[in-house]
Amino acid sequence: MQEFIYLPRSIESHTKKAVGEFPALALVGPRQSGKTTLLKRLFGGDYRLISLEPPDVRGAAVNDPRGFLSLYPAPVIFDEIQYVPSLLPYIKEKIDERRNQAGQFILTGSQNLLLMQQVTESLAGRAAILKLLPLSNWELTGTPTRALPWEKESFDSLPDRSPKELWEQILRGFYPEIANDLTRDVRLWQASYVQTYLERDLRNLRNIGDLTLFQVFLRALAARSAQILNLSQLARDVGVSVNTARDWLSILEASFQVFILRPYFANIGKRLVKSPKVYFMDTGLLCYLVGLRDVEHAMSGPMGGAIFENFIVAEVLKIFHHRGEEPNLYYWRTADGAEVDLVVDAGHALIPIEIKQSETPHPKM
Repeated sequence: MQEFIYLPRSIESHTKKAVGEFPALALVGPRQSGKTTLLKRLFGGDYRLISLEPPDVRGAAVNDPRGFLSLYPAPVIFDEIQYVPSLLPYIKEKIDERRNQAGQFILTGSQNLLLMQQVTESLAGRAAILKLLPLSNWELTGTPTRALPWEKESFDSLPDRSPKELWEQILRGFYPEIANDLTRDVRLWQASYVQTYLERDLRNLRNIGDLTLFQVFLRALAARSAQILNLSQLARDVGVSVNTARDWLSILEASFQVFILRPYFANIGKRLVKSPKVYFMDTGLLCYLVGLRDVEHAMSGPMGGAIFENFIVAEVLKIFHHRGEEPNLYYWRTADGAEVDLVVDAGHALIPIEIKQSETPHPKM
């Protein structure tokens, strides 16, 4: 195993700004996306870091929250706050004692804290919320702050990587621990990640029921990546009810394993009633779940186009989130099948993006 090399993240300046302006910062994202590493690098000399994952620490926070906060006063980082959401109202108490004091608490979570009622009730107006996802390709290649192509007059050339090199990265994935460490057994890491996610996160945080069947669902969903999702058909194929499939999909979305792209319509009210497309946050885990182990099969196999589309859409999502922005991303499709893979609503304009895997692109693709 080579020595871990920290790669600068696009979100660094936005994180510092949020800590300087808000009493609290909540930094959320999937497990192992680099949240703790980032915070240690930026604030390690000024903040004490307390993980809420160990049962004894968790128990102390639950049983005597005021005493716990007296033991670990601000400035402090509480890692994995979703394990003790009951602590949040007491953090609010502490914040309100010095409401104008910025940077009191930094919270991390591997679940979407915006979906937790305690966050919306306790931290509204008191906390900035940022999302840190796995590395973007730009972060990985040393250009974390570059602009998107439509945001400037001239397009910077991309890092010089062959298709094979790019696909090796797509297959390896973008989690910091393995993204640029070629000595690591990537399949072993991915297997461990999935098992940890299933056994620790899901079992501790949600009553998932049959974990084996959930893993079947996860793999079946991966096989449908970048496709319009027929939830009823997916539920039938897995052998669960549609309500169970919907609940499981929401769990995956809340824990940042997948994200949903909804169709764009001029009538906003229609967006939510049409079928979405589903994408995985990390292409490495996507390839692992569908059983792809080498570049040639991944690139040239039947899922090659879908995996490449997943890579591009996830890149755009990561770039926006790592700039502290909540992007409006959609796809567009007509009843007769005409489609644009990705539509970025930039406010002043709609940016259509067609995604094709080719070394010789042409307008009729």
